[in-house]
Amino acid sequence: MPLISILRLLSAQRHVLLTCLALGVLVSCGPAPAPTGIKDPKEADNREVHEANKAIDKFFVRPVSAGVSEVQPGPLRRGLSNFASNLAVPNDIVNNILQLRLGKAVENTVRFAINSTLGFGGLVDVSTVAGLPEQPTDFGETLHVWGFGEGNYVELPVFGPSTERDMFGRIGDLVLDPIWYVLPTGEALAAYGLVVVDDLNYRDRYSATIDSILYESADSYAQARLLYLQNRRYSLGQTTSSDGANGFEDPYADDSFIDPYEDSNGN
Repeated sequence: MPLISILRLLSAQRHVLLTCLALGVLVSCGPAPAPTGIKDPKEADNREVHEANKAIDKFFVRPVSAGVSEVQPGPLRRGLSNFASNLAVPNDIVNNILQLRLGKAVENTVRFAINSTLGFGGLVDVSTVAGLPEQPTDFGETLHVWGFGEGNYVELPVFGPSTERDMFGRIGDLVLDPIWYVLPTGEALAAYGLVVVDDLNYRDRYSATIDSILYESADSYAQARLLYLQNRRYSLGQTTSSDGANGFEDPYADDSFIDPYEDSNGN
């Protein structure tokens, strides 16, 4: 998709975008302060949701992901992963603008234009080879930049570990995503159907890691909660791998760590 199409994507949702940007300017006093420890006042309810999510994973997601991945050749899986990543870039651009990180917005715009044209609609990641790596973001990070704290920990049905801020961030990403404003509903749903397939491939690719957390941990809920908060805070620059900040050590915040609850697009 050429550059002019990206501008049309943003123009199609300009009223929502301008409203959000105005809100950000009004409330932003700098990024939210680094949280301390774990706030989980509804742990009992969250544990019930966690057990339901484990059942969904055990009896549906895990076996389906294994089957879906098995029938796909490697090049197809890589193409789907690239396509899903590229489909997320317009939303990244919107959030870059709302965060007033205009340099990243330009870089993501160029990346999207290159992959959507030279990369055959995003199936081939030409941009990374050209020196423009992925820079994913989301509305949860936008709220963080605007000064909203992470709030309490919450486990969401199907989606898994989150915080109150990131829960509202998911809703914001759905509302702001330019894809819904440009593509007909049927085509948008078809595109995101391919993203779901890629998420299933991701589940199968890291099956050993995810299974060890969900089914081999002494307390899978506490382990998943800890991993999510550590990785999320680290991605927002609120912890480092060496200072053990925010009330607990952070042994997972290094380049080799794979967050089992991060989607395949890095959000």
